[in-house]
Amino acid sequence: MSTRKTTLFYALLIAVASMAVGMVLASRLDLAPQSAAQSIAVPSMNSAPLTGALDAGTFRNIAKAQTPMVVSIRTEMNARNEMTDFFGGGGPDDFFHRFFGQPPGQGDEDQKGGGGQRRRRQSEPKARAEGSGFIISKDGFIVTNNHVVEDATKIQVSLFGDDETQYNAKVIGHDQLTDTALIQLVEKPKGVLPEAKFGDSSQMAPGDWVMAIGNPFQFQYTVTVGVVSASQRSLRVTEGRNNDMLQTDAAINPGNSGGPLLNVRGEVIGMNTMIISGSRSEGNLGIGFAVPSNTIRDLLPQLRTGKVTRGRIGVSVTPVPREDFQEFGLKSRVGAVVATVAPGGASAKAGLEPGDVITEYNGRPVQGSDDLVKMVVATKPGTTVPVKIIRNKQEKTLNVTVDELDLAAEQGANNRGNRNDNEQQDDETGSGFGVSLRDLTPSIARRLQMPNGRTGALVSDVDPNGAAAGFLRQGDVILAVNGHNVATAADARAELQKVPDGRIARILLWRGDGEVFVTVKKD
Repeated sequence: MSTRKTTLFYALLIAVASMAVGMVLASRLDLAPQSAAQSIAVPSMNSAPLTGALDAGTFRNIAKAQTPMVVSIRTEMNARNEMTDFFGGGGPDDFFHRFFGQPPGQGDEDQKGGGGQRRRRQSEPKARAEGSGFIISKDGFIVTNNHVVEDATKIQVSLFGDDETQYNAKVIGHDQLTDTALIQLVEKPKGVLPEAKFGDSSQMAPGDWVMAIGNPFQFQYTVTVGVVSASQRSLRVTEGRNNDMLQTDAAINPGNSGGPLLNVRGEVIGMNTMIISGSRSEGNLGIGFAVPSNTIRDLLPQLRTGKVTRGRIGVSVTPVPREDFQEFGLKSRVGAVVATVAPGGASAKAGLEPGDVITEYNGRPVQGSDDLVKMVVATKPGTTVPVKIIRNKQEKTLNVTVDELDLAAEQGANNRGNRNDNEQQDDETGSGFGVSLRDLTPSIARRLQMPNGRTGALVSDVDPNGAAAGFLRQGDVILAVNGHNVATAADARAELQKVPDGRIARILLWRGDGEVFVTVKKD
């Protein structure tokens, strides 16, 4: 009996020692379970109806209770000659500006485009920017705009009531498409961090009261009040991709970027992201936009892993024409018209073609082009989905295996210019469309990088006041009109002349390095 007890004792001792050694090795070698290292608790959301009367203390109480969870963010980055605005393209007349704020009168840096673009003087080795954010967990996780921390070499955060202390922070994950970033404090401040409470942004409607808190122009923890001006304002992020935003007239200015937009219960229902400003003013004009809080909550688990993954099927789409939708074989104006199909992409492999109308995606009806884009980006890459289309007025279903979206590569492809030809002109105008056509020569086809043996009619000029203006471009090659292939300029003119006045022509083009489908209504 004594021997059995001794054996059991030593067995337990060995087991305990093995566990201890294993824990030490795991901590030394960073072998903690992946789920624990990557998980983040998504903040709960209050979806109760917004009810109750406002009184003189409503906004005072919100400001007092919620300002402590707002932070001020200062960043440094390697100076660049130019930074292009993510929202709006960054052109000279672009009126969408980011919220990198500099204090009035600061002379070390010149501010362009509301702070979205910055230049440094020869003596300044770093570019600096400021923004806002809000704390979402006691672990020091903070939500802010991607453009506040993008390319930052140093991120410092100051907390409410302690502007003198700067806490270093690091980027955990970011998403360019929604301009959202998740950062975390590297050092743990003393005391318990206040956390933001989330409301349901889908409940917000025009006329609802909201409050913005942020750090515009280094005026720390500025509070402004306004209303929701629009609840689902669709704004273009990049070519072919839009985001639904909350629009508000609450004053937001450079430096507010990344700060919270709150409902009358003091819950976060948006993140202030962009403004419209005039040519003479970089400040608030009463039109600002916030990323809905529901969008942020949906992204948080992926942001915690450091990467947001989205689907792509390799097509660009346009809305179904408001009139003459029957020409596509549709009974109502629903669906998305395929304008281009990326060579070698998911849709090309599945057999989609320019001119197809996508009416159903993965069993869900497609109401419009924006609707389809939202469905696709929400699909996990590698998933095979049925896509119902109308082609030549006939319905068919194709199976598409979704690719992963590479936004940077997609933007590069969209920015490639069109190659035009300036050889001899011998044009005749396509009646009712305002285009001049000429035969496509083999040398021009090679310069346009068209496949061998491909024929068509070259668009040599477009009347700026004609029906085709904005749809056809000089250098386009018309390949087919209303499903009929064309080999020469005469063929294209003949097909265009067949189109009755006031009806649309469905035109397949070669543009850039691939096929594009457009519709043009004949005058």
